[in-house]
Formats: sequence, C-alpha cells, structure tokens
Amino acid sequence: MIVVTGASGMVGSRLFDTLRSQDRKVRRLVRRAAKNADEVSFEETRADLRPSEWDGCEALVHLAGENIASGRWTAAKKEAIRHSRVDFTRRLARGLARLRSPPGVLISASAIGYYGDRGNEVLSEDAEPGQGFLPEVCVEWEAAAEAAREAGIRVVHLRYGVLLSPRGGALARMLTPFKLGLGGVLGSGEQYMSWLSLDDAVGIILFALEEKGLQGPLNAVSPHAATNREFTRALGRALHRPTLFPMPAFAARLAFGEMAQDLLLASTRVEPVRLLQAGYPYRHRTLDETLAALLG
Repeated sequence: MIVVTGASGMVGSRLFDTLRSQDRKVRRLVRRAAKNADEVSFEETRADLRPSEWDGCEALVHLAGENIASGRWTAAKKEAIRHSRVDFTRRLARGLARLRSPPGVLISASAIGYYGDRGNEVLSEDAEPGQGFLPEVCVEWEAAAEAAREAGIRVVHLRYGVLLSPRGGALARMLTPFKLGLGGVLGSGEQYMSWLSLDDAVGIILFALEEKGLQGPLNAVSPHAATNREFTRALGRALHRPTLFPMPAFAARLAFGEMAQDLLLASTRVEPVRLLQAGYPYRHRTLDETLAALLG
C-alpha cells in the first residue's frame, strides 16, 4: 500500500490516478476520521498514526502544503506556509518512526526555493542553501523528516522546480494574457527558471519509489533550465502569439509584494544531477517539445 498526502493537489491527484491505473493499492491521507476505503486518517488532535490503518504500508508520498502562490505573503500567510510544511512533516515523520512496521520509504516534496536567488550559478544537490524566507522554510522542511531517517526509513526530498501544466500552477495563470497577446518578460528576463512537466513530476515519484539507492535531496527539474526571456519566447511560439508586453521588476513587486522577488524575479539555475546519474527517463526535456505536448 502507498499512502499519499496532498492527493487533491495537482501532482497528488495525477499520482493517485496513475497508481490506481497500475492496479497499485493506494490510499489518501486525510486530516479527519477516514470515511472511505481509500482513505487513511491522521487527525490533528492525535499524537500517533493508527497502526491498523498503516499495516502493510510500503511508502508514504508526502505532497501536502499551503499554496505559496495563492496570495500576498502576509505574516499569517508565511506562518501557514511554514506550518503546513515543517510542522506537519515533523509530526508525520515521528508517527512513522513509532510504527511497529514502518514503511520502507518516505518521499517528501521540497522545492528549489532551497537555493534562493543565485544568478547564473549552476546548482546541484550539493549546493548550499540560499538566504531568505523560502530557503529557510525548505531547510526546516527537509530537516523535519529526520525522525523517519533515524528510524531507518529511506527518505527522499524532491526539490521541485516550476511545474508546467495547463490545468494549474504558473503555466495555467500565464495562458490567458499570453493568448491575448499581452505576454512578456518579467523584470530583466535574464533570471533562470528551472521547470518540470507534470508528467515528469509524477514520473520522478514513481522512479524514486522503485530505485532503492535514491535518498536525500533530488533536484526534480528538467535538464534544461531556461531564462525568463527564453521561456516567454517559447510560450509565445507555442501559442502563436507576440510577447511584447514586459512587466518591470518594480511593477511585479507592487503587484505581488515579497512573493514577486522570491518566485518571479529570483534566478535559480538548477541541474538534476542525481536523477541523470540514476538514469531517470525524462518524458519532456526541452521547453519547445514540452509546451507543444501540453498545449497541443
């Protein structure tokens, strides 16, 4: 049995459906009493996991977390981001460690926000964390799984880049202005954007479930990071639209506040060194082929 948190999210829902299509036994983790046969509960008021519900669990894929791009980063929003990742992961890891028969692997989402704004520096999994809110959260997020690691559970941290899907996330939000011919570069356009298709976001989880030698951080990105200018031009080509309307950095900061600097204007040039070494077979490697496949 494989348990998935965040199973209603963009990646989690696709993963859940994919596992079911492969006739794998899969359960959603819910933060209330389980009501259906495909649910496992972990209520906020309980200190432990229910051993009876976790009997036979071979893996936990932990994808839950507050959406970081759903509003301005007020003090309350930042606390919700931190709590949903760090505190919940710590409680899950401790719960797994106390099980008599814990799962063999915990695959936990993380993010390339770990590296912060690094300009043109090429970043492997061995790079040091950056500075600022997102790097601090990511460092704490990954450390929160320590109890599971100490219990002998194989722990994998997927440092996801920008996920591309027309059904959600950054790409979905870009489609309307770009289709109207109102798209353009953000800031200087020279900041690097490390991206990944939704198909590969799920594919990497499936790969990590089976590859027993994989553990620790994995950069879950395409091998070909692109600058914002390159991405803008590629999306314009895919939609057959001009991209003549830039958004200056100051305008992005006015519109989105602190989030603009960390998510839109920061430059993070990440390479998936460990996935390439392990032989992960990417479905989508370049922007043009990815956008063509996604947008038809």
